[in-house]
Amino acid sequence: MDRRRVLYAVAALGFTAAYRRQSNSLLIRGGRVVTSEGQRDADVRIRDGRVVEVGPGLAGEEEFVVEAGSLLVLPGGIDPHTHLSPPWADDFESGTRAALAGGITTVGCMTAPKEGESLLAAVEREETRAQEEAIADVFLHPIAGLPRAETKADFARLSESGRTSFKIFMVSSRFDENEAAYVDLIRHAGSLGMRTVLHCEDARILAEAARRLKSEAKTSLRNFPESRPVEAEVRAVERAVGIAETTGAPIYIVHLSSKAALEVAAAARRRGVPVAVETRPLYLHFTDDRFDGPEGPLYVGQPPLRKPADLEALWNGLAQGEVDTVASDHAPWTREQKLDPSLDIEKLRPGVANLQCMLPVLFSEGSRRGLSLERFVALTSTNAARLFGLYPTKGTIAPGSDADLVLWDPTETREIDRGSLLSRAGFSLFEGFRVTGWPRIVIRRGEVVYRDGVVQAPKGSGRIAKRGATF
Repeated sequence: MDRRRVLYAVAALGFTAAYRRQSNSLLIRGGRVVTSEGQRDADVRIRDGRVVEVGPGLAGEEEFVVEAGSLLVLPGGIDPHTHLSPPWADDFESGTRAALAGGITTVGCMTAPKEGESLLAAVEREETRAQEEAIADVFLHPIAGLPRAETKADFARLSESGRTSFKIFMVSSRFDENEAAYVDLIRHAGSLGMRTVLHCEDARILAEAARRLKSEAKTSLRNFPESRPVEAEVRAVERAVGIAETTGAPIYIVHLSSKAALEVAAAARRRGVPVAVETRPLYLHFTDDRFDGPEGPLYVGQPPLRKPADLEALWNGLAQGEVDTVASDHAPWTREQKLDPSLDIEKLRPGVANLQCMLPVLFSEGSRRGLSLERFVALTSTNAARLFGLYPTKGTIAPGSDADLVLWDPTETREIDRGSLLSRAGFSLFEGFRVTGWPRIVIRRGEVVYRDGVVQAPKGSGRIAKRGATF
């Protein structure tokens, strides 16, 4: 037998895989190749971690072969919004392990500087940790605190070295107190080809809502949606749009949750304002009635769950291109931490584990709602690559791109169960969901890193994804 071709017959999967980790040459034969631009039956040839050829009937005796058969061949998922550092339950190893099992090959992580630490130093510190731990590829969004004299100099060094995004919390009262300095920072970042990531809730409105609820003795998490009303999100999105329109700097609104806020952003985009919109699984699959039960605290995120009309508006936004990305905002706590009885509307543990389940649940519900395969790929890979300077190295399947691919079974139905979850959170809000559509094989830079329910790549094999200007 030719040692360069090792075949593993996997009858239960309905296709034959051929791969050995040390190989630098791989052929995916058959399958339906899907990008955001279209789909076709084709083979994909991979050498040295890159796609070198896409087309029908590719021949080659040197490659290990994966017979894709009836599977879809998709670009690896890109989740641009995660939290993989303390105090959350996952680090880069456990978080990216869960990501790969869910079809995500690249994650963007929020990075908070320590007291007195510059943005550049924070990024370098966290990149070192990611290189030691991560299995998927990683890029970082440093979080800007109060603008300081050295912040602009940090931006120049970050931009020059391919770190082309940063985050601001408009929800903080210090944003209101230092708005002029923040606007100047956003303008400067835009001039360097950087994109500003914005958490859009208005601090003054939230403070008033909390004051009123406390005066009425309504401080339990059952009242959490009232503590962060839609009006706070809408007001902050309006301000963000105004900043982008005035400065010309591109912005990215994270975890948008409501119909009214989406309408503000969509209207701005029609005027040509450089606004991109992200939503997350919480708002696509659950509504605020979840807070009525004893497990309501499990659903706490910022902003909170909204009404059925908001959920429907977001699904329409996915289909119509008003929403650019679906990102997990993976910020995992254990079940016990989330259900801590001491928590209230001001003492919170916001965030949930979503990395592993996000793509299968979105694919399943999206298929039921008529979301096209091309839009699914755009929402989960291509648009994030474009917005954060990764395209066309990532986010597509084309000669020259990284060989980040997912062989996806569009027909397999499973029930999500706790035993299959890899996040250290130990639970998922989607437990018990019957989902159709699952990743079977995940390839990261030409290497099979997930197959048959097992992540096969070692800790520290992920890389820092260098980026260009955002667009």
